[in-house]
Order: sequence, then structure tokens, then C-alpha cells
Amino acid sequence: MAPKKGLLSATAAQRARAGGGSRPTVLLIIFFLFLSPAVFFFSRGLRSADLEIISSGSVQQTYHLRMQDVGWRERTALQQFNSLFPKAVIDMIAASTNDLGPYSLDHFRKNNLSVSWKIDGLETTVDDFYERNQTVIDIVKEKPNSEEVKLMDDSSQFTDSTAKQTRRQLREKKREKHAAQLLQQDNNILIKLENAAIERSKSVDTSVLGKYSIWRKEYENDNSDSTVRLMRDQMIMARAYLAIAKMKNKLDLYHELQTRLKESQCALGEASTDADLHRSSPDKIKSMGQILSKAKEQLYDCKLVTGKLRAMLQSADEEARGLKKQSTFLSQLAAKTIPNGIHCLSLRLTIDFHLLPPEKRNFPRSENLENPNLYHYALFSDNVLAASVVVNSTIVNAKDPSKHVFHLVTDKLNFGAMNMWFLSNPPGKATIHVENVDEFRWLNSSYCPVLRQLESAAMREYYFKAEHPTTLSSGASNLKYRNPKYLSMLNHLRFYLPQVYPKLEKILFLDDDIVVQKDLTGLWDVDLHGKVNGAVETCGESFHRFDKYLNFSNPHIARKFDPNACGWAYGMNMFDLKEWKKRDMTGIYHKWQNLNEERLLWKLGTLPPGLITFYGLTHPLDKSWHVLGLGYNPGIDRSEIENAAVVHYNGNMKPWLELAMTKYRGYWSKYIKYNHPYLRQCKLTE
Repeated sequence: MAPKKGLLSATAAQRARAGGGSRPTVLLIIFFLFLSPAVFFFSRGLRSADLEIISSGSVQQTYHLRMQDVGWRERTALQQFNSLFPKAVIDMIAASTNDLGPYSLDHFRKNNLSVSWKIDGLETTVDDFYERNQTVIDIVKEKPNSEEVKLMDDSSQFTDSTAKQTRRQLREKKREKHAAQLLQQDNNILIKLENAAIERSKSVDTSVLGKYSIWRKEYENDNSDSTVRLMRDQMIMARAYLAIAKMKNKLDLYHELQTRLKESQCALGEASTDADLHRSSPDKIKSMGQILSKAKEQLYDCKLVTGKLRAMLQSADEEARGLKKQSTFLSQLAAKTIPNGIHCLSLRLTIDFHLLPPEKRNFPRSENLENPNLYHYALFSDNVLAASVVVNSTIVNAKDPSKHVFHLVTDKLNFGAMNMWFLSNPPGKATIHVENVDEFRWLNSSYCPVLRQLESAAMREYYFKAEHPTTLSSGASNLKYRNPKYLSMLNHLRFYLPQVYPKLEKILFLDDDIVVQKDLTGLWDVDLHGKVNGAVETCGESFHRFDKYLNFSNPHIARKFDPNACGWAYGMNMFDLKEWKKRDMTGIYHKWQNLNEERLLWKLGTLPPGLITFYGLTHPLDKSWHVLGLGYNPGIDRSEIENAAVVHYNGNMKPWLELAMTKYRGYWSKYIKYNHPYLRQCKLTE
């Protein structure tokens, strides 16, 4: 396509004709031009449009304009061309080159003719000549600046062509469209962020004991109990305006707001649903709305209102935190107490045991206690009812109860009760034996580090004096570790299984807060691959990693263990006692317990030292063997519980306590005979 002729080109042609220029003269000048040093400029592609602009009255402006957008070769050529010829010659060349007919550049381009010049070893073609110069002109046209605008404004006799106006309009429309798209994109992003925040707020779990959240279930339905929520919102705004009215000395409005607030409080009362509201509530809402409108007209100030609402929110948040601490304290307190019914059961059983003649206090089948070919269980507990559920549920679900042997260890206080219960309620064909931990003479403070620490003055100070909480909200964070079970050697006896049962090769350890739902004999066939402990891992959540239980700021811990290592669960553990003895696991436990005398490696409990002692020596069992969390997690899937071999009520909400979760209590209570005479006497009911 040939280059277009502009108005400047027509003007240059008129000036050339007025000067009397002729075609031979023009040809002579062009011939001279190709022999001049400026031929390099033509080899880069100067078109008639360039000459037209140069021949105009703003040559210097155009020159400076192009200096910003063209390369160094073009700049050199422009300088040479401007210095070689006077303005009259440039005007004549610009006017005449378009009339050369078959010799014009456009003619050669239209007819695809090949024309080239070879000067000083440089060869250029007409196409190169045209295309290179077209690039420069296009760059200039695409980037208009203030100088071009000024140039065109000064030349008032010229007007923009229709094509330029159309292009300018298209560019403006494109900019407007792009700006609208950006605004729409910003709005969409804001909407997505708001929706995400709403979804996160709805996912907050409020049914876990001790948690606080304003996002209760009643907020899920916008139309549920809307009147109650409207009254609460009105009361909040009334309190805000009440403070502002007092501050601004609007006493009449202050007293009126106070009156309406009391009326709304009386009408709302303890109602949590619209159905519970007093029939005068609509009138109170209307009256409150009127006074709030009046207060808004007289008192509304955005800064004051937001400041007051923020202060009210912070106050409510602090109050909620205080209530949460109290809730935690009370739940910990309830978890470590023994219900009256269970205490009554233990006393009655103890009395009856001591009334038995000595010859009737022994269990049958004592020859099975050291038989390594049978299935042996270790159960250490001071809770008679809980121990009975563990034994009963295991026997009920066993394929052959006669091959199961239960080794029970309790303390001196509950020894008689535990014996009496299983003597009066024998576990069918299974073997059972009850021992008193206080009769283990080898378990003394000179051998056992934890027993020595429990008897120390520092431990007594920690538990009973210096940091003992005096109020409901104080000391809640450490109350968990003041549970009496941490002071009992029954809790630490799990680290001495080979000493307690020296003739056994394998034993399944069970906590007293578990329920067995399937036959467990398959656990004895699990290959532990040379490991000592078989347990279900609990590292599905980040808070069950090693760094949750151990102090990794201590160099002893940091050097030996991985903070992201998986934790595992006590409660159902298969122990290979032969490997235990070979690796001296009890000795490893003693070493770490001695290092933790000041409680700098971990706080009290048995899981942290268990994680340390059996680090790298625990074989992960399939998760279906052992499902945890029924004592604290309300969100466990029912199918997961029903398919589990063992369910564990670890946590504060034990199934024998009033604070137990009712949805899980049935899995435990189904193994208790509440019509038993002992249970009826102690008023233990489902």
C-alpha cells in the first residue's frame, strides 16, 4: 500500500512549482542525492511523508520529536540530510518525488519491482527503504506528545483527517472500557473477600466446651428469631447513645434513653426466641426506635459512635475471655473429681470385700497369668466402673473369651473394691487378676526417678501452695497438670511393664477410658518390624506433633528430636516386651526423667516421656484400631466410631461424668448393667 499524501505534502508541492522547478532538475537533484553522504539516510528508508514534515515550518521541532523514538542511525541520517540541503531544495524534492510516475518509490512498491543501489559496499532495496522508514514513522505516530499537539495547533489551516479522528475516538473508547473493567474487577474481588469472611465465620465450631463465639447457630438463618435480634441491636445502640448523651450533657435525652432501655430489657428478659418474647415487645421496639431516631438527630457523630461501639466490643471480648477461663477451670475441676455414685460404689464394694472370708478372695484360673500363648491385657485404674466397662466390652466382643487374660493394677484405696466387683461379676471364661501397686516393693524412690520427684518439696510447692489458684479464673492454664492422676504411680506404671510381668512376651496396654467394640486378637498378629511399641499415630493435626508436647528451646530436646515428628496415642498400645528388655526402654525413660527434674523438657504427664522413650521405636497401627477424641471432639464421624475396634474418651468429658457429650455416652453405657444391686444402691443411672 502506497504512503498517503498529507496536507503538508500538498503545500510543499505548491512551493516547489512556484519556484519553477522542472522534472529534469528534480532528476538531477535526485541523482546528486544518491551520490551524497546522505545516501545512508535513504538506505534506512526516508519516505515522502518524512520530507513533507521536514519541509514544514517546524523542522527543528520534528527533529527533536523524532530524536526520542528513532535509532542512532536515523538520528545521524536526519542530521546529515538537514545540513546538506537548504529548505527550498527539501521542499522541491518532497513535491516532486510523488510525481515521478514509474520512477517513484510507490510505483516500485506497487509493482513489486526490485530496485537496489550499491554504494560504498552497502546494498539496500526499495522494500528495505520503505519498510525501515515506515517503522520510524509508525513509532512517531503511535506516541504523540505535547510537541506534536502544539505543532498541529499552530498550523490552524490544517485539520485532522477523518481516519485520525476515528482512531482517536477508538482509543478513548478502549481506555474507558478498560477503566470500567478494572472497576468491575475490584468490585468482584471485594465481594469475594466478603463472602469468604462470612463463610469462615460460619465454620467456627461453638459446641466445644470452653469455646466462645458470637456466630451461634441462630445466626445461620436470617429470618429466625429476627425480633429478638432486633431488640438486642436496639439495646446496643441505646447504650452507645446513652454514654454520648451523658458526655454532651443532654440529660433529658439521657433519662429517656435509660427508661426505654430498661423497658426493652424487661420485655426481652431471658428470651432467646421470638416465641418466648412478651406480648408487649412490639410496642417496646417501636418506642425504642423513636428514641433512637431522636438520639441520632441530636447526637450522631461518626467518630464518637464508632469509638463507643469499639470500646463496648473490647469490653465484651474481655468479659468473654474471663468466662472462657472460668469455663476451662470448672471443666478441669469436674474432670478430676469422682462422682458421688462411683465413690459410693467403691466404698460399698470395699466393705463387702473385707467381710469375705480369705478363701473366697482368690480368682480362678491363676495358671493362665504367665502363659505366653494367651492374649494378655494390662489395665491400671482406680475407677471400678470404668475398669468394668473395659473388661466387659472386651469379653463381649471376643471370639474366644477363654484365651484372654486381664492384669488389673489399682491403688490401696480401691484394691478391695476392684476385687469385690470382679469376684461378684466374673468375666465369663476369661482370666482376671487384681494387684495393689503399693505392694510392688521394687517400685521405690531410689529406683524410680518420677516417684522421687513426686515426693520432693518442690513438687508439693507446685501443687499445693505457691501457684494454687484462689479464684475460678486464675490458674486455669496449669490446672490440667494438677490433676491427681499425675501424682499417682498408676499413671507411670506403663513404663515398667517388663518388671511387672517378667514372664510375658507381648501385652496389650489399655486405658480405663476406652471401650472395645471388636475382637482384638488380630493385634497379636501385627508385625511390629522390630519396634517396641505399636500405636495409632495422631499427626493428622499440627497440634499433635512433637513440638506440642516438648520444649524445643532446650538443647537436650532440640538435638535429639524432630519437632514435626508424628505423635501417637496412649490408650491402646501393643508392647513387645522382649524387644523392650533388649533395648532397655525403662533405662531410657529413667535417663530422660532425671533430666526433667525441674520440668524444663516437658510438663507433667506420661505422653511426652512416652514420645521421647519410644522415639523411632513405634510402629504405626491402622487408624481403624483406635479412634480418639470422644472426650473433647464433638465432630467425629459416626461411621468412623462404629467401624473402630476401640474408641477412646480421651479429654475432660469422660463418659461417667455429667459433662460428658451425650451423643457419645451410649457407646460406653451399653456395657453397664444399671439394674445391678450395687448400682441401684448408689443411684447410678443411665
